[in-house]
Parts: sequence; structure tokens; C-alpha cells
Amino acid sequence: MDEYDRIDAAIYNCYATGVSGDVAFYVDEAKRSGSPVLELGCGTGRILIPIAEAGLEVVGVDRSPSMLAVAKQRVTTLSSEVQGRIELLEGDMRNFSLGRRFGLIMIPYRSFLHLLATDDQRATLGCIREHLSDGGRLVFNVFDPRLDLLQQSTGGGSELRKFAEFIHPQTHRRVVGWYASSCDPLRQVVEQYNIFDQLDDQGTVVARQYVPLTLRYVFRYEMQHLLELCGFKVEALYGDFERGPFRYGGEQVWVAVKR
Repeated sequence: MDEYDRIDAAIYNCYATGVSGDVAFYVDEAKRSGSPVLELGCGTGRILIPIAEAGLEVVGVDRSPSMLAVAKQRVTTLSSEVQGRIELLEGDMRNFSLGRRFGLIMIPYRSFLHLLATDDQRATLGCIREHLSDGGRLVFNVFDPRLDLLQQSTGGGSELRKFAEFIHPQTHRRVVGWYASSCDPLRQVVEQYNIFDQLDDQGTVVARQYVPLTLRYVFRYEMQHLLELCGFKVEALYGDFERGPFRYGGEQVWVAVKR
């Protein structure tokens, strides 16, 4: 998780736009639970800010100072009323202590997959459970691993592929994003290497940024067992943010209740 003081924080919002429907889903879950809400891995506030705008008090925790700096800057552009409902804290989801409990704790946008060891996964779930009120819920999502795609990047890794193009918010240059990935099936780890090229008006690369990303994927029943082992009862597993049924290779959207 060392990459999360993210060196790409300034451009993160330009390409990391989430999974279709995730903002509305998490806002709806927050409304169902009521204030206060805790978001772990809040990043630049993509989910957190709409929750506050919907009238709920929300605490955001992230271990990346650079991502929190972007979030704090975004918060300053909001009304004073919305700003008053937001609290941003630097912290690690594996070991945090806030001295309060929440009816809802969420980990959006697959952030749980940054936990690369089973001990870290269990420590995180244990810490979450301690911060949930009785009957409180944990809501989060991870991608469901497709073995055919993972096999393509096993061993030598995949070819470099284009995945994004946008205007840099600071330099105003055109940016093209490329990635390659490799998979280690023994450790269930995917390592992705993102490259961002800034281009001048003639299309010449004038700056290049390398951003590593390491994730440990989890299978459906592995995740269910982990939740039950750590004191949760699974309330629902959806396959998308429209609350559709779970399906192989889509999304695992979990709703779990503290036992």
C-alpha cells in the first residue's frame, strides 16, 4: 500500500471515475443508515462529497496525504453548510481509532483490494467491527476476478494498452494514460503499471509519470468466509450498483451486518 501516498493525486479524478452507478448507490446506503457515516479510503472525496451534499454527516479516512489534500481543496468550494458535515482524517484502515461508532462504514471503489495480506484484511474488518454500532452495516465493493483475463497477464504480463486521455488540470496539456499488468495467481496479486504521458501541441511527450498499483483480488466465497470469520452476517451480495444479482466476472457489492 506504499503507493498510496499517490504521486498521481493531482490527476486522479481525471481517470479514476469509479464504477457505473456507485455514487448513487453509496449515497442511498448512507441515507438508509443516517448520520454519521464513515468512509475508509475516501481519496479525493468522489463519494464523500455527494453524501455530505445529501445532508449527512460523513467522516473520511485515507492514508494518503496527497489525496486528502485534493479532497480538502474540493471541500473548500462547497457551501459552509456542506463543509460543516465533512471531517477528513489521515489514517490507516487496518488500525484506526476514532472514539465513536457509526451506523454505516463503507469502502468504495475496490479499496479493500489494497490489503495485500490476509492479516491486514482481518485487522481491517476487526477494526471496522469495533467502530460499528450494534446492527451497523459495512458496505463495500471489489471486482470479481475473471480467470481468463488474469491468465492473459500471468507470467510475462500484458502488452501496454491505452486506457485514458484527458487534459491535465494544472499544466493544461493533453495526457495519454497507458497500462500493463501482471498477475501472480499463487498470491492472488495483480500488479498494474500506469504510465501518463503529457504531450505538447505537436504531440511530443514532454513529461512522463509512472504510477504502480498493486491489488490482491478475492473470490466470492473467500470474501463471504472472511466476513463471517470476522463477526459479520452477509445481508446482501449484488452484482452491480443497480442491486442486480451477483454474476461471475462483474462486481461484488457486499452489504454485511455486525453480529
